[in-house]
Amino acid sequence: MLNNLSPQPGSKKKRKRVGRGSGSTGKTSGRGHKGQNSRSGGGVSPWFEGGQTALKLRSPKRGFTSRNKEEYDLINVRDLNRFSEGDVLTPEEFKSSGLTGGKNPIKILGQGELEQTVTVKAHAFSKGAIKKIEDKGGKAEIL
Repeated sequence: MLNNLSPQPGSKKKRKRVGRGSGSTGKTSGRGHKGQNSRSGGGVSPWFEGGQTALKLRSPKRGFTSRNKEEYDLINVRDLNRFSEGDVLTPEEFKSSGLTGGKNPIKILGQGELEQTVTVKAHAFSKGAIKKIEDKGGKAEIL
């Protein structure tokens, strides 16, 4: 049965062989004479607009992006509930639990409710997060 299998008629098509003699698209190989597109590696990029000023340059620029912006890994207070009562939470603990990637400094935000007493050591805290942690009897320590 397997030895009788063959491809569907028309599904196999020979590729066009160019540049193999004057009888079969030889000489210029279907690229015409001279010019940018006839050269190897020639042609223009998809965003090239024929020498007209590119859309990227024509469109208005707004705002400012600081190079020195501090990027934080953000953790909400509700995410601290996965740890047990009385734990001391450090950036290493957050990384091992999968809450952060461990590359950026950590900021604790105040969204959600905290259900146990924990000591949290992080690089920054929001005012709401400090209030919620301390209301439960925990401590918020800035590294």
